[in-house]
Amino acid sequence: MTGAIASMKSVKYLLFCCVLLQAEPALSEQVYFSKESFLQLAFPASEPKSGVIWLTSQRKQVAKELLGHSPAELRVRYWSLNDRSAWILDKVGKEQPITIGVIIENDEVQQVEILVYRESRGGEVRHGFFKQQFVGAQLINNIDLDRNIDGISGATLSVNAVTTVTKWALYLHEQIF
Repeated sequence: MTGAIASMKSVKYLLFCCVLLQAEPALSEQVYFSKESFLQLAFPASEPKSGVIWLTSQRKQVAKELLGHSPAELRVRYWSLNDRSAWILDKVGKEQPITIGVIIENDEVQQVEILVYRESRGGEVRHGFFKQQFVGAQLINNIDLDRNIDGISGATLSVNAVTTVTKWALYLHEQIF
């Protein structure tokens, strides 16, 4: 009888372990900026105007080249004042969307911020040493940045997400100005 009980406990333990292994990892969402705080950072002295840019077939084709997929949305919201624009865009890193803010003025990146990070790895893209690489970057031929962006070991997909969103924001900025 005790052998049967021990065997039953072993089976229950094994089933419990199988359930744990198949469970989805807990999603840890790190919010670094709200939309309002990012826009305050982008436009500290004035209230920007909000606008939308419609994704025409030509823009969708460029998006496919830049992002690696066609965008699902029909339009993209932005905020602008004079020659300055701010973009809040999502791009999936490995499995989850990363919400990225890009500030552009005179066709060059002024600042890149991670607003919300949802991945389990690669969060180093939020640090200044990485984001600083984008300051002053411009778009060449609607497809490439004018500089190389150094990667971060273990964060390749997050680095790619930030880089492609920055290119996309630069392209969209050129479209509205």
